[in-house]
Parts: sequence; C-alpha cells; structure tokens
Amino acid sequence: MRALPEGLDEARLCHAWILTRADGTRLGFTDHDQDLVVDGVTCRAGGGWSPGAADSAVGYAPGQSAVLGVLDEAGIAPADLAAGLYDGARVEALRVDWSAPSRRVSLWTATIASVTREGEAFTATLAGPLAALERVAGRTFTRLCDARLGDVRCGITPAPGAACDKRWATCVGVFGNGVNFRGFPTSPGEDFVTLYPVEGERNDGGRR
Repeated sequence: MRALPEGLDEARLCHAWILTRADGTRLGFTDHDQDLVVDGVTCRAGGGWSPGAADSAVGYAPGQSAVLGVLDEAGIAPADLAAGLYDGARVEALRVDWSAPSRRVSLWTATIASVTREGEAFTATLAGPLAALERVAGRTFTRLCDARLGDVRCGITPAPGAACDKRWATCVGVFGNGVNFRGFPTSPGEDFVTLYPVEGERNDGGRR
C-alpha cells in the first residue's frame, strides 16, 4: 500500500503523467481541467493523453498497458514520433493535489515499448517492470535456425523474394550455408521418447 502525503485531500486529486525521452526532453499531461506544474514540468490539460487498457486479460502481456493520445505540435509532434524520439521513453504516472502540485505520489513507471499511429491519433504500448519476465534471455534450444535470412548471423545475401523455413535441409540444400546454421538439427524432439532400436536399421542416432 502506498503512503500518501499527510493531509492529502482526495477531493482535490487528479492524475498527471510525465514522459521523459532518451534525449532528456520532458513532457507532461494531466486529466485536470487546467495545466499544472509538477516536478518542474508543465502538465497540459486536454493534451490528448489518456490511459487505455491495462489488463493482460484483454491481450496485453504481464506488466504491459496502453496509452492513447492525439498528435499536435505543442505536445507530441508527428515528426518527433516518426523519428523514433519516443522509443524507450520513460513514463511516470502520479496522483497529484491540483491545489498544491508538490503534494503528489508516484503510482507507477514504465517505458514505451512500441507506438502505432492512425491518422492524428496514436497508441503507445507501455512495458512495466513485470514485462521483463516475458523477455527471452539467451538462445532457444530448437531444431530450427533462430537467425533471420540475410542478417549478420545468417551471413548470406539472399536473392530478391527468397524465403527460408529455417530447417537444416533448406539451409544446406538451398542456400549452401550449413556453416552458419543457428539451430540444433540433431537435438531430440518430442518423438524421441517413443523411439526404440529396430534390428537391421541404423540405430546410431545420426539421422536428422
């Protein structure tokens, strides 16, 4: 449970959001009916910023939520958004006493994981601390290659329109690139538990 500042009047509370970009630029928004200065940042009223879904049950991974907004030159400019200036930006949500904005409590912090734009509106997906639990650490042990066709780990320049199904046979037979195969083609699959030696067959485990 969060400790609220002593004497905080719930009748005077509003929300504020402070966004800090990687370049240090800070922007503020509030659902109050007037602009507020919070932590030295002018939080704009009616700035086109509002919280959206924040429940994993509606399609978001743990620790993720959405924020909806409207683009305008005085707030989040379309050109800045397109230039990626908001990628990875930090967002802090606060509960603020609008009569004395120095009296506030931080609700949560998150980073902008991705932004999609539709006309003059945008949706930003926010990733909180729990989202780190969803990240893949290291490599996946699988028979398929985990490189992208044509990337540094793949090491080849594919012909236009070329596609790869990430199988060992395709890497060797189609692209002649077995030396850079990034999977484990000899790893046992789920059918391994049902295998048994058969007289007259090759039983050395070498078959892919």
